[in-house]
Amino acid sequence: MTTPRRKGRPKGFNTDPAQGTILALDRALDVLDLLARHGGLSLSAIARELDQSPATMHRVLATLHARDFVEPEAQDWHIGPAAFRIGSAFLRRTNVFERARPLMQDLMRATGETSNLGVERAGQVLFTGQVETHDPIRAFFPPGTVAPLHASGIGKALLSTYAPDQLDQLLADYDFARFNDRTIGDAPTLRAELARVTAQGYAVDDEERTLGMRCIAAPIFDAHGDAVAGISVSGPVQRIPDSRLPALGQAVVEAAKAISHRIGAA
Repeated sequence: MTTPRRKGRPKGFNTDPAQGTILALDRALDVLDLLARHGGLSLSAIARELDQSPATMHRVLATLHARDFVEPEAQDWHIGPAAFRIGSAFLRRTNVFERARPLMQDLMRATGETSNLGVERAGQVLFTGQVETHDPIRAFFPPGTVAPLHASGIGKALLSTYAPDQLDQLLADYDFARFNDRTIGDAPTLRAELARVTAQGYAVDDEERTLGMRCIAAPIFDAHGDAVAGISVSGPVQRIPDSRLPALGQAVVEAAKAISHRIGAA
């Protein structure tokens, strides 16, 4: 799913009375969001992407730089250490990543494939951690990457835990973005897929987001029995043929159960 480009705000105002937002702060957050999605960008590229003047963006960047939220390197601007510290507070609050990482490492070693951790945020999967395989051909979902629920293994694993009324509400106005011919494109097909996920205990992203890549995922539950995250392994189809799916699925399910136990699930 392509992240919509954020537009600049009208000049001459300090606040938006309808929304109660501070536009100068909003512009600064737009810059951080843009850099987080694209990595290093030049001043002119930032101004162009956000429909702002270079002078305005220079002031925003100078302010963020003074607080270490961004930092320059050559001709580009990058996310700085202060942004990392604040982002890390989210991981500490969720408590899942710290408990999950040793088991993600075990899962990567046992399967030979990259292990991923993700949570649901704002109707998407937000990847919060990854342990990469040592193989040069591998899947790459760096922390902060987002993916649609219907076209990701973790997304479908989490959706399979939804109560019927919760799923109905989600699907009422859900945008089934299509990435290729294998992407699930409608609610009935997704419902059938989620029933299959429930029956077998794990979800499979079968090249539905990226051709040539497969992902096997299972939900992680907290002490209240709520699905709070998902864990997966991902890799190229050549290394994850149909014959290997049951064994990988079982390995992912066992890792998910172990992490669930670590965060208080029965």
